[in-house]
This record gives sequence, C-alpha cells and structure tokens, in this order.
Amino acid sequence: MRGSVNWVAGMAIFFALWWLGGYFIAANAKTASFSGFGLLPTLAAFPELWQAGKLQSAILASGERLGSGLGIAIVIGLPVGILVGRSKLFRDLSNSGFQFIRMISPLSWMPIAVLVFSSWDGSIVFLVAIAAVWPVIFATAAGLAKVDPAWFKVARNLGANPVQMLTQIIMPAIAFDIFTGIRLALGVAWVVLVPAELLGVTSGLGYSIKDARETLSYDHLTAMVLTIGIIGYFLDTVCVMLIRRYSWHWSGA
Repeated sequence: MRGSVNWVAGMAIFFALWWLGGYFIAANAKTASFSGFGLLPTLAAFPELWQAGKLQSAILASGERLGSGLGIAIVIGLPVGILVGRSKLFRDLSNSGFQFIRMISPLSWMPIAVLVFSSWDGSIVFLVAIAAVWPVIFATAAGLAKVDPAWFKVARNLGANPVQMLTQIIMPAIAFDIFTGIRLALGVAWVVLVPAELLGVTSGLGYSIKDARETLSYDHLTAMVLTIGIIGYFLDTVCVMLIRRYSWHWSGA
C-alpha cells in the first residue's frame, strides 16, 4: 500500500512540476512559442494523434523492430551465455573479444549496418540486437557460474542426457538471471531504438519525434516522448513480473 502511495505521489510531483514549467514558458513572451511543451498541450495532443492513426502506427513500427532485435539477442545470447558459463576454455578465449566489442557504442555500428543490410529496418534491428545481446550473455553466464557443480554431478549420475541437463537443471537454476538479463537488454534496446529511428526510416516513434520537430509541432513531440516513457515503463514492469513469477529465487523466498 505504501509503495502505491509513493508511486502516485511521485507521479503527481512530476506532472505538477511539468505543468508549472509549461505555465512559465507560456507566460513569458520570449518563450510563448514553445508552450506546446507544456503538460496540458501535450495531453491534448494524444486524441488528435490517435484519431489520425499516427500514434498506433508509430508504436507498431517501433514494436516490430524492438521485438525482432530483442528476439535475435535472446536467441544468440542464451546459448552463448550458457557456453561461457559452462566452458572455462571458451570463457578465457572469448572474454577479451566480447568485452572489447561490448564497449563499442551500438550506434557507432550504423555506417556498417547501412552498408551490410539492404533496408533501414534491417539496420535498426541489427543495432538493437547488438546492443541487447551483451546483457543476456553476461547475465546468463553469471547465473550459471553460481550454480552448485554438485547439481550437474548428481544429474549425470542419475543418467540425465544433455537435453535433460539443459531443461531440468540449467534453465530452472538460472531463470532469475536470464530474466534479469532480458530486463537489462530491453532497457538498452529501447534506448538505442529511438535514436536509430531518427535516421532513414519514415515510421516509428523516433521518426515521429523528428517529424514533429521539423513541423514545429511541439505538443506532438512531447506526446511522443511521453509515449516512449510509458511504453518503456510498461515493458520494464512486465519483466519484473516475469522475474517474480518464474524465478525460483522469488518462489522459494
């Protein structure tokens, strides 16, 4: 109950400060042209964007790119993370290379992605995937490193085959770490997606922000920014719920 009250109070303070800032912007003759950044014009822009279909199309386009990139990151990151966690030789050989590539800004791959992929959508999906794969890999490997080796010995003694070892021992044991890695990957992917959509494409939330800026529709711009925050917050909340629901760390507490 206290958490809910604190959440409501925090959001009320945020929107109150936003309204106050918008009021001073509108009241000043020098900044009155930027009054669209205020809270009330932003909220009023949502019905207009929804009726025009701009909001739905932007969310759908960005959602498809995010889902594709994050899905690729998970499909690649989970097996590589398990390999890093289980094989000391592979971990020692790959660590320096992985750490080097991980520290390269995902957006710096943009020129290469444009040359390699035939479409902007493919380039953006690649940027999202290369940004999101590292949290999945390292969280999975870290979770596997914490598993008691005796579990694997007992499973082998009981005749478990590799598939059973993976599905009955490894995946349940590191579920908490996997979902935590996916949560981190989602945050990184969401941050990378929007600036990536500022270039080349003609759809998505990033493009909508760019279009609103060029047409001086400041209320539309802040409405799209607010939409990005709402969607990101919702997706992060879903990840937290999955961690609580499926992780043995939580269920055993």
